[in-house]
Amino acid sequence: MKQLIIVLYFVFLFLLTVFSYAFVDPNLFYLKILYSGFSFSHRLLATSFYTLFVIVFFIFYGIFTWWAIKKKINIKKIFILLIISCGILLFSYPAMLSYDIFNYIATSKVLFFYKENPYIIMPVEFIGDPLSLYTHAANKIALYGPFWVLLTGVPHFLGFGNFVLTLLSFKLLIIFFYLATLFVFWKISRNVMATSLFAFNPLVIVETLISGHNDIIMMFFAILSFFLLLKKKIFFAILSLILSIFIKYATILLTPVFLYALWKTIRAKEINWRNIFYFSSLLMFAGFLLSPIREEIYPWYSIWFLSFAFLLINNKFLVTISIVFSFSLLLRYIPYMLTGTYAGLTPVLKEIISFSPPILYCIYYVFKKKI
Repeated sequence: MKQLIIVLYFVFLFLLTVFSYAFVDPNLFYLKILYSGFSFSHRLLATSFYTLFVIVFFIFYGIFTWWAIKKKINIKKIFILLIISCGILLFSYPAMLSYDIFNYIATSKVLFFYKENPYIIMPVEFIGDPLSLYTHAANKIALYGPFWVLLTGVPHFLGFGNFVLTLLSFKLLIIFFYLATLFVFWKISRNVMATSLFAFNPLVIVETLISGHNDIIMMFFAILSFFLLLKKKIFFAILSLILSIFIKYATILLTPVFLYALWKTIRAKEINWRNIFYFSSLLMFAGFLLSPIREEIYPWYSIWFLSFAFLLINNKFLVTISIVFSFSLLLRYIPYMLTGTYAGLTPVLKEIISFSPPILYCIYYVFKKKI
């Protein structure tokens, strides 16, 4: 039975990979042979399939979590499952839900191909470059930190000027840091259930292994900084947090907690690491809620607080609401997927879908506590 579920999970990931190509951009001529226009001409059907995929994903998530609770799976088997999952999802279409990976490619091309400063020069300024046809932020300068821009040189050069190879190289970079994050996560928690909760979380998998967002890299260095501090490697801990901040800036919010833990470490005082991770989760959640100041709340931003929340498996409220948020944020894509517009009721519906389930759970939790 267990082997059958694992096989079905891999089949599910394969079908999800196939489904992702229903969203191929019509202007992406590199993949024109795979363009069907299905998601644009059959919006209701595409949205229905997507919703079904999300629900099934969480069913598998529940099964794997149950196995972890019942000790039917160990950390070695978890990593084997994840490596195979990464191998399947490597070939998924990354712009099913977001075009960010194309922005990464465009920025790296400005620096490493055109030899220009991406913080001054926009990709759209290079007349005739096909990237401007399908890159949705070609009219913007680099949006992320300098360390991230430097990191993009790795997949840029591994792509050898070929778009498909470059795309796969970017996804491989993200996959590497996803697995590295889980390794550090395991080294900190030493808990199979905690690792499973984060590793198999559908939102983390979709936004990392499919969409290829760089948030997982930012959080890798953030978590690593605390792990190094725990091991009393102060210099490398500080360096790791700085690198995290210079990827996407959001982890600058962790500075107060990190400095407190650093002060405790220098003075050789005992540190309550559960409190450190709890407040780190709260600070990153605050950053998540404040993100509309810049643009809007994006589902992948939740990786910021999930990375710490699942280290606190004894806090049932925090873990449960993190799972609820993961589910509702993946459904946040539905209004646009269905209507094809960001105008009208779409923004309102996105907020209702994103926050109604967590709010309802909070009401249920408070009511249950009073009984």
